[in-house]
Amino acid sequence: MPKRLRVAVALAIALAILCTIVIPDWGGNNSGRQVHAAGENKTGRLEGMEAFQADSYDSYLQQHQDARRPDHKMVIHGSDYSQFDGAEPKKLSAAGDSQGNFVETYDTGSISWEVTVPEDGLYNMTLRYYTIEGKSSSVERQLLIDGALPFASARSFVFPRIWTNEKSQIQQDNQGNDVRPRQVETFGWQELPFRDAQGYHEEPYAFYLSTGKHTITLVSVKEPVIIDTIEISQIDEPPSYEEIKQRYQEQGLQEADGQLIKVQGESAIYKSSPILYPTTDRSSPSTEPKSISQIRLNTIGGNNWRFQGDTITWRIDVPADGLYKLSLKSRQEILRGMYSTRTLYIDNEIPFQEMREIPFNYSSDWKMITLGNEQEPYLFYLTAGSHELRLEASLGSVAPLIVQVQASVLELNAIYRKILMITGNVPDPFRDYNLVQKIPEMTEVLQKQSEIMSNVSNQLLEITGEKSDKVSILTKLAYQLDDLAKHPETVQTRLQSFKANVGGLGTWISQVREQPLEIDYIVLASPEQTMPKAAASFASKVKHEVSTLFSSFFTDYDSIGNTSENERVVTVWVGTAGRDQAQVLKAMTDDTFTEQTGISVNLKLVNPNVLLPATLSGQGPDIAMQITNDIPVNYGMRDAIVDLTQFSDYEQVAGRFHDSAITPYKFQGAVYGLPETQVFPMLFYRKDILEELGLEVPQTWEDIYKDIPVLKKKQMDFALPVPATTGVSVLEPSKAFAMMLYQQGGEFYKSGGESSALDSEASMQAFKKWTDFFNNYKIPLVIDLPTRFRTGEIPMAITDYTFYNTLSVSAPEIRGLWGFVPVPGLMQSDGTIRRDVSSNGTAVIMMKQAKDKDAAWEFMKWWTSNETQVRFGREMEAVLGASARYPTANIEALEELPWPTEDLQNLKQQWDWVKGIPEVPGGYYTGRSLDNAFREVTNNKTNTRDALYDYVEEINRELQFKQQEINLKQSQR
Repeated sequence: MPKRLRVAVALAIALAILCTIVIPDWGGNNSGRQVHAAGENKTGRLEGMEAFQADSYDSYLQQHQDARRPDHKMVIHGSDYSQFDGAEPKKLSAAGDSQGNFVETYDTGSISWEVTVPEDGLYNMTLRYYTIEGKSSSVERQLLIDGALPFASARSFVFPRIWTNEKSQIQQDNQGNDVRPRQVETFGWQELPFRDAQGYHEEPYAFYLSTGKHTITLVSVKEPVIIDTIEISQIDEPPSYEEIKQRYQEQGLQEADGQLIKVQGESAIYKSSPILYPTTDRSSPSTEPKSISQIRLNTIGGNNWRFQGDTITWRIDVPADGLYKLSLKSRQEILRGMYSTRTLYIDNEIPFQEMREIPFNYSSDWKMITLGNEQEPYLFYLTAGSHELRLEASLGSVAPLIVQVQASVLELNAIYRKILMITGNVPDPFRDYNLVQKIPEMTEVLQKQSEIMSNVSNQLLEITGEKSDKVSILTKLAYQLDDLAKHPETVQTRLQSFKANVGGLGTWISQVREQPLEIDYIVLASPEQTMPKAAASFASKVKHEVSTLFSSFFTDYDSIGNTSENERVVTVWVGTAGRDQAQVLKAMTDDTFTEQTGISVNLKLVNPNVLLPATLSGQGPDIAMQITNDIPVNYGMRDAIVDLTQFSDYEQVAGRFHDSAITPYKFQGAVYGLPETQVFPMLFYRKDILEELGLEVPQTWEDIYKDIPVLKKKQMDFALPVPATTGVSVLEPSKAFAMMLYQQGGEFYKSGGESSALDSEASMQAFKKWTDFFNNYKIPLVIDLPTRFRTGEIPMAITDYTFYNTLSVSAPEIRGLWGFVPVPGLMQSDGTIRRDVSSNGTAVIMMKQAKDKDAAWEFMKWWTSNETQVRFGREMEAVLGASARYPTANIEALEELPWPTEDLQNLKQQWDWVKGIPEVPGGYYTGRSLDNAFREVTNNKTNTRDALYDYVEEINRELQFKQQEINLKQSQR
């Protein structure tokens, strides 16, 4: 070997040894700010998971496993409260059709009662309540016993409202299509036990109460409610079917004869959620009623009926006393490899134990499911008259498996973060990190979780009786964990696949928790009756498909609902919405706007990219909705959009919004649009991780600067909003930069938009502050925020508040472990904190070619009104769930949407600091040039002032060019 080569090899070996020696042990004691995970013992073993389990209901029951269940009943009357926090509750003597001693509680504060318990033991609690007008979401309360949570899940008890169709008969539009009935709340008394809101425990919760006096407190989380009583007693378990069958024989009850009663699924009388409206199925010729070309609302449920605890109630008129069998024509075609579970109630009671868990297996075809089986069906004794049959979505036997997997996800994420603290995000594959020595519990945790995943996989296979993707992901992870435990030296090279598989486990929880089921009709029949066939024959299927194909050539799929050729008609184009949103909007225009004003609306679902060529050709609409911020001024300065300030009541209408929402639609004194939505950033954070790290929620940027090194020490990150670069017509200015610019007192433009103001000192400071986060603090430029927030790699992030919707639906395993608050800001001399942020949104605009501008203005006023925005927001959430919570720009409407009280207060606090970014001719160059300057600094390390000055000159050239272009056009008119 040549001498030079030998020297190079020796130096390389020495350097490698030196690097191994000086690598800091991120989990140990280092100089600087010292942080220990909460619950971490001296050996470094993770105790976070043990703490999580210690706070669970299962651990609570374990602590009181020897407690008796005394047969005592204690009734607390609502008006007998002993104390309250917040506004004083209102005592009532009447509510609904009942008289008594009631109390009305609000959506904030708490109320407490005292009760004397005669004997130690475990007791159930039942609440009798009456829902009153609120924000249309379920009532939610936290329960405290003697001022403390008995267990973690007592933070949230959900008590649903009652919903029904607004009209008893399904209406049709003038095209012959069924119109989805609006869901309205009907107010009434309900009685429900305190039980698991997540559905992991089927039985009502049991609470340990010692002999003596106790204080029971309900803390308001969401919605007001009237309380009659809280009953503390024992809730009896339903008997088994064998016991019921024995009673039938003892009482001499006879089977009914010659009876077959069919109840259509869409004729349900009550639902626990407005999302449970009648739906359409065209896939089978056997569905009742049917049509090959027109919409028929002929089923109910489906994917909408997937959330645990949701109920649908039907009324069945029984002609004669007797024993009946019960069948359901149903279909579960969404959850492959699993079955959906329902619990049956007849007249508010579970008839017998077997009805607590009724399985509906996956099938793409309709099935006639007879409870019990065809050979020996379960029989139900019903008296002549009207009875209520209710089905409730439940998790059934799969619930304990979900609990176990959810616990495993948290533990695996915790061990992943500990590994990450040592290896970093991009581990060196050729380096030995000594993970076994630095994380002694790692192999034990991996091996234990491998066994758990294997057991869950086997149990799931046993429950469902089939292999599927739901089983394979568990099997795959079990194998990987076992292999990692046997070969810990390979962990750093397989960290990304490990992270992906654990992330897949989180998705598995979301999927398995959902229990979809679609109902066509229910049949109650005497035992000798033959049930109708559910599946269609092959010949009828062929005929149905051919007929459907033929009719599709003559159906107008663009028009939604009624179309009109009346004298006063407004043509409205809806851009980015889906058909569900458009149908909701059309139903609202027909039953409210047209009815009130006599102005008809022709609504069309149109690609927003068609608006420009349609406008140029004179074929455009009167009104365009869901228009992005860059379009109104861009079209308005070319005289293609109506200036709304010409209407006498414009100022009154504009008062519905913050000035920041209207700012992007103003130009030279004109206003070219009304805001529909407005979205702005908030600070999201992981409560559990910040607690582990001993960090407080940051209030100022100084707090952020102190926290980032602590996060980096643990190989975690802080995230700033990154502008979207795909799927957008114009690159908007970075919200991170805008936030820092506005907090510094800077602006984007000066002289009415004639030139850029980004050459100001405030702008230079904001730009340097922004780029320093990426250059000096190395926060990530490109991130998968939902995934990294779930794993805890990014426990703090500033992003649009609609991220709330994403987390609510897609991250069930961290429910209750995260929150959001106003963004950090700059401390002012008077002690206040300046928290300015920018926003974006959508607008509704009136085209210049609109023939009846007064009618179009009436529509715009109606659409942006408080009542309409609230109804649309609630109905969208009803149609699509919590993921579709509507970010309305109407100030009063946002307050009436179903936000938890604490979250709404945080939103309102941040909203007061929002500033809009003006739109000016050539303004599209601002976002583009800012992005270029940013990349010049972060990629090439160019001086921040030099980079920004250079691009400000480019912005000014484009602004001047556009100003001249507009002036030329104006001079030619």
